[in-house]
Amino acid sequence: MPYVLVLYYSHTGATAELAQHVARGVGEVPGIEARVRTVPRVSTVCEAAEDSIPASGPPYATLDDLRDCAGLALGSPTRFGNMAAPLKYFLDGTSALWLSGALIGRPAGVFTSTASLHGGQETTLLTMMIPLLHHGMLITGVPYAETDLLHTDAGGTPYGPSHHAGADGRRAVTEAEQRLCRALGRRLGQTALRLAG
Repeated sequence: MPYVLVLYYSHTGATAELAQHVARGVGEVPGIEARVRTVPRVSTVCEAAEDSIPASGPPYATLDDLRDCAGLALGSPTRFGNMAAPLKYFLDGTSALWLSGALIGRPAGVFTSTASLHGGQETTLLTMMIPLLHHGMLITGVPYAETDLLHTDAGGTPYGPSHHAGADGRRAVTEAEQRLCRALGRRLGQTALRLAG
């Protein structure tokens, strides 16, 4: 069965929770499923190897997971208005997929979580799109037909779902943020099936 790869990095668990809501949205579309994957932390001192299987949570992503997906949802916490280093590190290793054009024409969307309400959600989402555009992917956002965008007092942007986790990372994902994540998942699933013919 075709799948949307929900690929994320999460430090405190907020982005991981968003990933689960995106995956639920994909699961609402008949004929396609979600495959949830994460990436390991990276060392700031040297290149250190993580165990090939994480202690908990979803498996680590492989290039095959990315190459074979029908669509991609990419999620990261915000790090100074940009994606976190572990996710960027994984994407930096996708040159072979870029050279072969493996991802050209596939739909992709992005999501993020921040400690503060104005902590760089939109810049993170936009900068996460850049490598996907280089791969030739088709960016899907969240249209304003999702009326939560008009009323949210937490996360949520037309560039992709977002969450305001709070300084301690413990603010609950609001119902509106959950709905926006599911909306992105449904949109990616539907678009991937339409593009597949």
